[in-house]
Amino acid sequence: MTNNYFDLTGNVAIVTGASSGLGVQMARALANQGATIVCMARRQNLIDEVAAEIHDTYGVEAVGIRCDITDTESVESAIDQVIEKYGRIDILINNAGTGAVAPAEDITDEQFENEFNIDLFGSFKVTRAAAKKAMIPAKYGRVINIASMYGLVGNKVAPASPYHAAKGGVVNLTRALAAEWGRYGITVNAICPGYFYTPLTKETLDSEFFQANARTMIPMERYGNEGELDTTAIFLASPRTTYVTGSIIPVDGGYTAM
Repeated sequence: MTNNYFDLTGNVAIVTGASSGLGVQMARALANQGATIVCMARRQNLIDEVAAEIHDTYGVEAVGIRCDITDTESVESAIDQVIEKYGRIDILINNAGTGAVAPAEDITDEQFENEFNIDLFGSFKVTRAAAKKAMIPAKYGRVINIASMYGLVGNKVAPASPYHAAKGGVVNLTRALAAEWGRYGITVNAICPGYFYTPLTKETLDSEFFQANARTMIPMERYGNEGELDTTAIFLASPRTTYVTGSIIPVDGGYTAM
């Protein structure tokens, strides 16, 4: 048996929302450990670019498959394409998401519904299809749901009640699926990131207001940097991580410890 506990060679990994930000970072992290990468998102041109960059950098096979996770037919088709091409799905990272920011009293029905359709129901649709068509028959799988520290606590900085509710749903969906599918050798865990630097968040997080917030609210007094989420994803994706399921892991610099 290999002594590399985190070797993912031969594993096929799907990462949703892999067109930018944390999804791309985690796809690269799994590729660095040898996994074949399937990038899923709505914009084909972007996932094709990401897949090409991953292949060129890490020497693994990588492909972009378009998927709208709010559309059941699109999800079923995307999962079928992965199985047809590779014959297996070992790892699924449910990363695709959105975030409506507004005072609760001003949130519209459409905003609330959209949040749930993407963050919660969309993640369930992809997981359901991957489990039913690949993981349960194989008696093996690693499902990693990207929730949020805001699925565990509230906040006064950026009011986002639909996001809190949807990510809280992802947290307990993780526990429910872990309980149901443990007998199939499938682990289901959730990562709850805090604020992380990405090209879309850098300007906001570097603002005077958010820097002051970090010093006050985060024990490490800073926001997450690129790569600091990767090791948690690799740990949960490993074939050797066999007895961790239903776990909710905050990666937030200690925000939820206070």
